[in-house]
Amino acid sequence: MTYVIIHALAPIFLIMLLGFYAGKAKMVDNQNVSLLNIFVMDFALPAALFSATVQTPWRGIVDKSPLIVVLVLAMWITYAAIYFFCTRVLHKSPQDSAVLTLTVALPNYAALGLPILGSVLGGSTTTSLSVAVSIACGSVLMTPFCLLILEREKALAAGQAQGSTLAMLPVLMWRSVKKPIVWGPLLGVVLSAVGIHMPEIVLTSIKPLGLSATASALFLTGVILSARKLKVNGAVVIASITKLLVQPLLAWGLVLGLGLHGEVAITAILMIALSAGFFGIVFGNRFGVQSPDAEATLLISSMLCIITLPLFITLTAGL
Repeated sequence: MTYVIIHALAPIFLIMLLGFYAGKAKMVDNQNVSLLNIFVMDFALPAALFSATVQTPWRGIVDKSPLIVVLVLAMWITYAAIYFFCTRVLHKSPQDSAVLTLTVALPNYAALGLPILGSVLGGSTTTSLSVAVSIACGSVLMTPFCLLILEREKALAAGQAQGSTLAMLPVLMWRSVKKPIVWGPLLGVVLSAVGIHMPEIVLTSIKPLGLSATASALFLTGVILSARKLKVNGAVVIASITKLLVQPLLAWGLVLGLGLHGEVAITAILMIALSAGFFGIVFGNRFGVQSPDAEATLLISSMLCIITLPLFITLTAGL
């Protein structure tokens, strides 16, 4: 099992390492990655997420509602707790806190979901559907929180804020929703819900763009990391422990509380037990927000999940 996990993680480290090397060697300007960020955030990732959600049968999404409940609650609770801890205890800026929080709360479903779940439960259609639902939950129900905070702080810095955050909420929500990274997967869910099937030529046309999404996002992450120095501090340690141990245990508690068992219980816990995702760092870079703690958490959780994932795979075997 450890071999399977290392095999799944190897491409992540390799692509990030290539991006890191490109940045260090000045093959890519690691101080100005706006063009690469635009490609990732406005084209590649939205295409990948749209393809995943529009091809997910609505009946399958409904059938996965217990899984959705556990995933969403585990992510939301973690997000609220870490954001409160960062802003009130560590006194981080809202932008930095939002980036670190999304990095911790949103697991790396896109890169690790299918390899890990497939090795445990088999590469069935149900497994693929579970991963697609997990990606949809993260992109539609998690990323807007981070975007709302980043948009709010951007408006405040530009002197465009009018009234309280509550009064600004409709404007902030519109600014977030109109971004391709949000409306792409949301549109896919809506089309699936109303039973509209995309023509095969459309899906075939955007498939190459979607296939490049994870690789380009990881490469961009590596380039971003090349401009920083990795520092491990209390925030990074707490964030990594939360991601690798506390959040999966929270998901386990939700599974027990809801009386779930079998494949859905195992899927929910293992999806949450994946290492931190790269969305937070990529989002932050788009808004000019640098979070060294988020970057360090991404690297550390990716390395240490080689230990924690086999632990949870073994513990969930009896569910």
